[in-house]
Amino acid sequence: MSDTLNKKHSPAAVIMKRELAAYFTSPVAYIVTPLFLIIAGITFFVFFFFQDRAELRNYFSLLPILLSFFIPALTMRLFAEEKRSGSIETLMTLPVSSVDVVMGKFWASLAFTSVMIAPTLVYALTASLFGSLDAAPVVCGYLGAVFLAAAFCSVGLFASASTKNQIVAFFIGWALCILLALIDQFLLFLPARLANFLGYLSAGSHFTSVSRGIVDSRDLVYFVSLTAVFLTLTVKTIDSRRAA
Repeated sequence: MSDTLNKKHSPAAVIMKRELAAYFTSPVAYIVTPLFLIIAGITFFVFFFFQDRAELRNYFSLLPILLSFFIPALTMRLFAEEKRSGSIETLMTLPVSSVDVVMGKFWASLAFTSVMIAPTLVYALTASLFGSLDAAPVVCGYLGAVFLAAAFCSVGLFASASTKNQIVAFFIGWALCILLALIDQFLLFLPARLANFLGYLSAGSHFTSVSRGIVDSRDLVYFVSLTAVFLTLTVKTIDSRRAA
């Protein structure tokens, strides 16, 4: 069966399917997803019923912080568990490149994260029932959420590849993601040039810009670049283990 799959699909696609199957049979996924939806739902409905406009701005404003916690929880096992169990050694002896392994796991984590976020589309339906909902910020907000999720998944993969302890992987991923999400909140007393530079590094500020309905190519380039940097670091980490 695996030989047939390898002939019909690229190694990255085979790994992605394997990881997706593991997600849907993993107890962690069934804990993380409901918890995310409960917290996101409480956040939306509490803010929604205390505002006068039909919009999802408050939900989107907190999404980077929520994903900073939940994406590292979903990605922490991807390499760390294989390192702990020793199955990473078997994987590395197969005729697949480190890029195939990393990209397969990345696409699986991004796909599952998108499935986790998808039910929150009901918030847009709810808001539209209570007022005139502007569709542009909602569409852009969910587009930005996918780009943000991709960036945080790449960070989580790097964290997982850096250790064989899932808990350590979670805290490394969370620390990096929360820093990227909130770095723009601590720039008030810094020199202007440094503040501008660090502000550009803020995933939170770029996501906020997109979620307001303004799709700026600089924001998209930022997310693509951030994702590429951490995926490259993950590949380098795996390659260093292969060479050892």
